[in-house]
Amino acid sequence: MSPHTTSSPQLSDVASPDRTHWIELPGHRSSVGVARRSVSAHMAAWRLPDEMSSDAVLLLSELAANAVCHTSSVRILCGVGLVADDCLRVEVHDRAYAVGGLPRCDPGLEDERGRGLFLVEEIADTWGIDRSRLTGGNAVWATLVM
Repeated sequence: MSPHTTSSPQLSDVASPDRTHWIELPGHRSSVGVARRSVSAHMAAWRLPDEMSSDAVLLLSELAANAVCHTSSVRILCGVGLVADDCLRVEVHDRAYAVGGLPRCDPGLEDERGRGLFLVEEIADTWGIDRSRLTGGNAVWATLVM
């Protein structure tokens, strides 16, 4: 499945603040773990199924790692929320000036990096990239449907 523009509600469109969680972090590799723990705690409080929570944490981790490693953003904005009773959306916003295509690579068997978007494609029901209304950079998102 290739990325596409938004076809589902964005987190900023969710009316109820108790159905979303946002965290802004420095554009450092250590921020990926902080985002992962923060989002995991909120999903536990929402009592989501374990498999959905695990998948969402993995998606957030991959999208945040891409924002940190492949953009010059000093800060990233990570969000997760229930955009419908049966749909969870994960978003990572960067402040990159160049908006558009995500870096694609063809990792070798011994490569330790380069498989993040392959994981996103396999796990997410839909995913894509848009211009961020919040940061002016990229908003990379993924959805999971229960």
